[in-house]
Amino acid sequence: MKKWAFLLFCLMPLFCKAQLMACRDQIKDGYDFWLYLPDDYENSGKKPLVLFLHGKSLSGHNLNMVRNYGCIDAVSRGRAIDAVVVAPQTAGAWQPDKVMEVIDWVTKNYKVDMNRFYVLGMSMGGYGTLDFVATYPDKVAAAMALCGGATVLDLCGLDEVPLWIIHGTADTAVPVGCSDRVVEAMAACGDTTRLIYDRFKGVNHTRLARVFYLEETYDWLFAHQLTDSLRAVDKNVEITAETLKTAFDDLTRNTQMKVVNVPNPNEAERRYYIVKKGDSLSSIAVENNTTVSILCKLNKMKKTDVLRTGKKLRIK
Repeated sequence: MKKWAFLLFCLMPLFCKAQLMACRDQIKDGYDFWLYLPDDYENSGKKPLVLFLHGKSLSGHNLNMVRNYGCIDAVSRGRAIDAVVVAPQTAGAWQPDKVMEVIDWVTKNYKVDMNRFYVLGMSMGGYGTLDFVATYPDKVAAAMALCGGATVLDLCGLDEVPLWIIHGTADTAVPVGCSDRVVEAMAACGDTTRLIYDRFKGVNHTRLARVFYLEETYDWLFAHQLTDSLRAVDKNVEITAETLKTAFDDLTRNTQMKVVNVPNPNEAERRYYIVKKGDSLSSIAVENNTTVSILCKLNKMKKTDVLRTGKKLRIK
């Protein structure tokens, strides 16, 4: 019975109102992530899927950091997003293949319509968005990249997707030239009629985070589907530097949303060691027939980190 109860919890959505689910260690060597299910998820058909990629300031191994701004914070503040929202966390630059592992996990376990799959991110997340879309242009219905750039060599796939790039001309963290170069590379590939590129005069880096809280952002994304015959970009939605001023005006914090932790399917296979006084990584590794490198990888730590007595270390 315990096994079946665990599987039902892991693989089936929970029966309640809007939920925010912390998903840790669900993908071997993959990203941890937040998963948001809207109010009517249980009683509806397949929902759109929104992927949010955070910037460098939210990087690391503390998943709660990803709630500081962006789509997850937006739904917490009361922005109604009628979609399943997934927000992974990375400790370094975004890797498109590892992002796709998260998407594959979500599609296997939840009701999502992959004809309505949208990606948006800011700063390093803007880079991640453009790299991901360029790598998987046939998967993404529409995307929005804020104050980012790109690292993949071939950006021609971006021309296939309705794409909105926004960058502030006063950005000193990621200069607007980073987006300019992406647009130039797209133009060199050919047809850029699916692109909207806005350079907000005098707008700095952090200001663009307000885009995630705008109703217009999601109206624009949801106006596109992969099944659209020409994949044309919708130009009926307007977002300007002035629009950003009112981003929070209609929001009231969602106090009904339940936050839960999804059980780790590999918990039974894990072994732990409680650090004792005088222990070192070397002594723990020898005692448990493992290596310091493996201990550091399992516990997401460095060899030079100080061990605190009583700390629980994963050793397998």
